Amino acid sequence: MNMSIFEIIKLGQKYMKLWPNKVVLVNYFAEYRAVQISRFVCRYFPVIAIVTFILQLYMGSSVILPQALVYAIFILSMPVQALIMLGVKADKFLPPTLASWYKEGVARVNESGGDIKLSLQKPRYFDLAHLLNLTYSKIA
Repeated sequence: MNMSIFEIIKLGQKYMKLWPNKVVLVNYFAEYRAVQISRFVCRYFPVIAIVTFILQLYMGSSVILPQALVYAIFILSMPVQALIMLGVKADKFLPPTLASWYKEGVARVNESGGDIKLSLQKPRYFDLAHLLNLTYSKIA
């Protein structure tokens, strides 16, 4: 799907918030690690960028201002890059084996009394995160 960069970033934020924070998922999904790293980067790297900028200005002279700005902007760009990568991943279709597992999971949840209206035609990674979030919120 053709999306603007801001839509991809917003989708990455939604995907990151939607993905369940359960350690058991690390054994089954590689996305768990990517989401955890993205959460870490989005939480701590803005502070690291500010500290880096201030320390370089404090330790250096006025000549070092451009270098301090470059480092700070580079470090600040990392959370944006992480959200873009998550947004692109969330918009991709599931591989056939994972898609069949996803469809079985939706059917199992609907059989047990749930009423999930998720995509069954061409599920995406965002739909998988939504299903996992629903199932783990019911368990907890």
